[in-house]
Amino acid sequence: MLLVKIGRRGQITLPSVLRQQLGLQEGDNLAIIAQADQVILKPLHRTLFDLRGSVPASTPQDLEAARRQAIQAHVQQLAEQPDEYEA
Repeated sequence: MLLVKIGRRGQITLPSVLRQQLGLQEGDNLAIIAQADQVILKPLHRTLFDLRGSVPASTPQDLEAARRQAIQAHVQQLAEQPDEYEA
């Protein structure tokens, strides 16, 4: 178990050993899931921008809105997965 302290503005720092273990880098996204008295952080390694250009579009698209919707759907999917850490 790792111990971190919540800073004045609600920020935490993930220890480098954990960032390396999970392959996290500056700018990566984490899903935050609250379950009862737990907070679960899950890495989001792929975003909509990783797929940019893979599907042709015939009209202009609101990519920022699509990105927000895709991230929210991914977070929801992660929240619905069974917790592999429960005893």
